[in-house]
Amino acid sequence: MISSPSLLDFSKPLVVLAPLAGYTDLPFRSVVKDFGVDLTISEMISSNALAYKNRRTAKMVEKAPNEKPYFVQIAGSKADVVQLAVEKLNTIDGIDGIDLNCGCPAPKVFNHGSGSNLLGDLPRLQKILGTIKKYSNKQYLSAKIRIGIDEKIPYDIAKAIEDVGVDLISVHGRTKKGAYKAPVDYDAIKTVVEAVDIPVIANGDIKDYAKAQEVLKYTGAAGVMIGRGAIGKPWIFHQIATNSEDISTQLKKKIILQHYDGMVNHYGEYGAVMFRKFCHKYSKGYNGANEFRQKVNFITDTNEMRETIEQFFDV
Repeated sequence: MISSPSLLDFSKPLVVLAPLAGYTDLPFRSVVKDFGVDLTISEMISSNALAYKNRRTAKMVEKAPNEKPYFVQIAGSKADVVQLAVEKLNTIDGIDGIDLNCGCPAPKVFNHGSGSNLLGDLPRLQKILGTIKKYSNKQYLSAKIRIGIDEKIPYDIAKAIEDVGVDLISVHGRTKKGAYKAPVDYDAIKTVVEAVDIPVIANGDIKDYAKAQEVLKYTGAAGVMIGRGAIGKPWIFHQIATNSEDISTQLKKKIILQHYDGMVNHYGEYGAVMFRKFCHKYSKGYNGANEFRQKVNFITDTNEMRETIEQFFDV
């Protein structure tokens, strides 16, 4: 690791966008960065794909100009392959940190030995984190964890990670077994906060401003990480950053259109088609949402899509 001035300001709660496959791509990260996010992280990237120069993976590593600081999240099960992935990332400028995914519960990730699988073998987890720390030329090393596989062992996981020299931990307060439906254990997140001397970011079911404030106060965490709670309402970050629950319909519309324009700029004409799933999320709770969703499902022209979005949210 190289030494340089800190990019992360913990004098106030850090607001972090969680990696979320299929959603937190460059255009989305760029938008939320403009509206209150302190730290953005790439979608999870396989260390195998990075190590062996998968073309699609190179696109996933790209960042927007306003993404500073910016971390790349990798998943891996073998230290030697992770080393190759890190050496690849070392050649790419603009990456401020590497985050190891130690929490993904998806079967294809878990069965590969990556993600939350690492929580069942803490020496292997330490070896992989140690490999990243040894070979990375980036300023930060972080780990995103859950609190166990079947049983909750947040203290043991936290101490094992801290001992390697990780700079910060983000904790999703469920086990792998709990997937995304079990109640989030904020006591377990609090246990991690009290167990280590490094910043801890709280994650899990933070879906609105009030919940973010409640979790910060209860756990004592240094910040919050939000993923699914931001899809369809990324203005949650603006609310947290401004310490206000108020959000105008005009600002919502501005954020939605900026997101759409970013998708088209990044993906070209197909960006309009890709944005359909976001239209479905953004329109939730609006009058005429069903008709709007039906309409956008058949639009492919970028200008027509933008006009339709603009008209619908012009309330």
